[in-house]
Amino acid sequence: MISTLFHAVFYNPIYNVLVTLVAYLPGGDVGIAVVILTVCIRLLLLPFSLSAARTQRAMRVLEPKLKELKAKHKGDKEKEAVETLALYREARVNPFASILTALIQIPVLLGLYFVFRYEPFTALDVARLYSFTPVPHLISLKFLGLVSVTTKSVVLALLAGLAQFLQARLALSGTMQQSAASGMQGDFQKVLGMQLQYVFPFLIAIISYTTSGAVGLYFITTNLAGCLQELHVRRTLAKEFAVETAPQPR
Repeated sequence: MISTLFHAVFYNPIYNVLVTLVAYLPGGDVGIAVVILTVCIRLLLLPFSLSAARTQRAMRVLEPKLKELKAKHKGDKEKEAVETLALYREARVNPFASILTALIQIPVLLGLYFVFRYEPFTALDVARLYSFTPVPHLISLKFLGLVSVTTKSVVLALLAGLAQFLQARLALSGTMQQSAASGMQGDFQKVLGMQLQYVFPFLIAIISYTTSGAVGLYFITTNLAGCLQELHVRRTLAKEFAVETAPQPR
């Protein structure tokens, strides 16, 4: 049932949009369609990313007060929980906003990945097409006439790994910046940061190489779009913070 729902809500719509893009693009370049669709999806998800970033910033601001509450009610978990929730309400912070954002984004991005992974475009999956989806008369499987999107590509795989590294590096110095927490939480953050910067790029490169050029192109595009999104989120949050801290006119 979950698979059916996933295909109906995410996979099939994404596949039909991709086919439509190929039908209308000059030359039917599947690679360009992959880039355009990935960028469009990232733009649609941008408001959710901004919401998550605002929550992360607010949580960092509240961290000293949360530590005070923890020390004040040491051993009394119930009292600590009540006052923590009251602090969140007072600051108008929803600590679960980031989780909700991830729950919205993950199926969409997985849908993108699986479409590029399992639909090689050597033959259209007509059974998945809607009645109003145009069928391309010309399909080019070489991105810009240079790199095949259906076969393995070392170049695209390496670029995908590099793009993942750049995005992780940028995110960890910005909206995902580690807090000054010590102990187990601090150790966890350090391990997670190391994995995001060095393990994930390696995995992304391996996945890109062992699947197809389309998947590599998807990872390159989504990670570069993620870098631009990170810069946009930083600027937006900086402007909001400047407005919040500006002296009010008397």
